[in-house]
Amino acid sequence: MRFVNSEESAKEYTEFLEGHERCNFQQSLEWGRVKTAWIKEVVLAEDENGKIIGSICVWIRKIPFFGNLMYSSRGPVCDIHDEKVLKQLTDGIIELGKKYNAFVYRMEPDIKKDDLEFRRIVELLDYKIKDDAKDFRDEIQPRFVFRLDLKGKTEDEVMAGFHQKTRYNIRLAARKGVVVKEAGKEEMKTFHDIMVETGKRDDFIIRSLEYFEKMYDELAPKHMKLLMAYYNGEAISGIIPIMYGNKTWYLYGASSNRHRNLMPNYLLQWEMIKEAIKNGCDMYDFRGVSGVVDESHPQYGLYRFKKGFGAEFTEFIGEVYMPFSPLKYKLYKFTEKNYRRLRTLKRKLTEKKEKSKEIKKEESKEDNKK
Repeated sequence: MRFVNSEESAKEYTEFLEGHERCNFQQSLEWGRVKTAWIKEVVLAEDENGKIIGSICVWIRKIPFFGNLMYSSRGPVCDIHDEKVLKQLTDGIIELGKKYNAFVYRMEPDIKKDDLEFRRIVELLDYKIKDDAKDFRDEIQPRFVFRLDLKGKTEDEVMAGFHQKTRYNIRLAARKGVVVKEAGKEEMKTFHDIMVETGKRDDFIIRSLEYFEKMYDELAPKHMKLLMAYYNGEAISGIIPIMYGNKTWYLYGASSNRHRNLMPNYLLQWEMIKEAIKNGCDMYDFRGVSGVVDESHPQYGLYRFKKGFGAEFTEFIGEVYMPFSPLKYKLYKFTEKNYRRLRTLKRKLTEKKEKSKEIKKEESKEDNKK
């Protein structure tokens, strides 16, 4: 076991990550540079010749009143059923825990819930598993995703697996004059404006424009694209996909309230799926959906949209964690849940006040006209 601690070892790690079948962009050094609030460390497992056979990128962050929290998103990258490799990585994680005086280590691995052998190994290594989350806000990364298998398939074969309505909507958008183009960083402001519009409509928090520009600086053009859909020259929708190793992820999407009947989001997805096929990707990951599959659920529309592309509904194992200070971690989880509730409540109250101001402003205009 060793750590990435030089430019040479960083290059070696990146080559290993990009070439591994379990590659995930959230384990990359490039993605780590986007997350500026965290310290990053990479643990490497190696064979008897010093060759990398496993890795996990660990982020460390100071939590007020509690100390340092350690976290890994979508790692480890290795043979997940090789107990010796996982033991090496765990030894490195424990060493980092001591170095940073952390109160807990949490990871949300890219491993399916029904992988009993992985469960057996991590429990043997003294990890605990929290696998009861159902909604987006219950964990840091989505527990439920849709994944489209592209390996060895042609465009026609992939499209044949789409729901009939999805194929119709793709063709409708093209027929009605929607045009999809790759945009540069200068269009990120337009994308972000549409993203804010989407967030207000669908009730979710939006990251800052600076965050998206930082993503572009660190990942484009090799690992990130900005695709925009236009109608009569007006930007009406956009997506940000991430390409890393053998996969493409649909990371962010935004759609204007205008011209939604033209179905631009369907055409955007299809154009990116075609690009993934062209690049030889094995998988197109549509990312998160709610685990509550019920037509009355507020996120059911998103579930139906992604399902229409013939992707597999995938449930991950959830949070795998090792509390270095169990009592402190228990208190932290309690405050974390309440903090999220308060943040959501505060945001809704702010939005309500802004809406009330807008209504009063419009009423004032009407009164002046009279």
